[in-house]
Amino acid sequence: MTDLNRRMFLASAAAATATRGVPKLGTSPQAKRVLELVYDHSMGMMRAVDRVVFH
Repeated sequence: MTDLNRRMFLASAAAATATRGVPKLGTSPQAKRVLELVYDHSMGMMRAVDRVVFH
């Protein structure tokens, strides 16, 4: 993972978003998935954090 540059990070984030964008059967309508980009100081780069928020 040391050769991950900005372009590869954005490409992988876009692929993950497209995959999650496909509707899945059996998901509860009260749950919402939130994708956050945070700066990880130990890795020295941005990383994606995916979490589920219930209403």
